[in-house]
Amino acid sequence: MDPDIPLNKHLKQAVNHLNKVLNYAPMVAEGRTATVHLTPQDWHVVADALFKMDKPEGALPDAIDDYGLADQNEVITLTTPDYDIRIEMVAA
Repeated sequence: MDPDIPLNKHLKQAVNHLNKVLNYAPMVAEGRTATVHLTPQDWHVVADALFKMDKPEGALPDAIDDYGLADQNEVITLTTPDYDIRIEMVAA
């Protein structure tokens, strides 16, 4: 992520969550696959930023090569050079 890119508060929070997910993934990885859980509120902040908001080029963490949705749009997927990460919601 380029630190000079202006981000709104919602996008800043999403990038913060994504960085935490990227830092936590190696601790829970089984091979290339890591599953990380977020609260429903945090999951929706990330989903909004990835799929609903216009974001400037370079706004997301550099380690993210690709992202998407899985399991009937209930899981956010991130692909990095080292991991395939599944972001799931913790049951409220």
